[in-house]
Amino acid sequence: MKAWIRGTVGITGMVSLVVGCGQAERPYLPNDAPVSATPSSGGTPDLSPSREPGSAPSAGDSVAPSADASLTPPEPGVETVSLGEKMRVRIEWPVDADPRLRLVADSYLNVRRAVVTGDDRYLDNLESEAAGQAHAWVSEFADQERSLRGVARLYNLRIQAVVGRAVQVNTCVDESRLRLISTRTGKAVARQPDWTREPYTQAVAARRGDDGVWRIRTFVQGSEGCGR
Repeated sequence: MKAWIRGTVGITGMVSLVVGCGQAERPYLPNDAPVSATPSSGGTPDLSPSREPGSAPSAGDSVAPSADASLTPPEPGVETVSLGEKMRVRIEWPVDADPRLRLVADSYLNVRRAVVTGDDRYLDNLESEAAGQAHAWVSEFADQERSLRGVARLYNLRIQAVVGRAVQVNTCVDESRLRLISTRTGKAVARQPDWTREPYTQAVAARRGDDGVWRIRTFVQGSEGCGR
């Protein structure tokens, strides 16, 4: 079972922002999800922001978090979210949390909810690359008759980089209290995957469209900077 989603380079090394882009991609539709997509092999997320012709974004440009009412500021402290009856996620929100931190937290919750409960809404607001990554990961669980049980922890949520309407959001993930289980027997599999042993960094690259909706472009995972 592959980790979600491990890149070949570290998070720190892939934070180069690409400013300026060609024709803006149309909003992602779930029906466009590739049937046999494979997870990203890592690399630099393309944070090319959608922008009006003639504008000149700079590294200092950012979107006011309050501009998107759908991303409400989280309350500081620990929030526990139940995903069905088998899995819970503890999210450690920092003080004065940027609403955009919800991009990485919600994507983590949505994908794992799909694995645990079969909810198919995890593809909402994902562009084609991210949708392919998520679809491949969820499908692998289904094909191998696997699910999850236990408690996961998200901590050190942070905005890693911003360019214009694009943002990279990182979180540390601790899944040491999760167990990979068989859906046929309900018991933990004999050999647990590596990602249940050590914390890792999960990153999403997202951008805010002209319609005001944030959409995730890609997921990348690294291994550094997330001690327990």
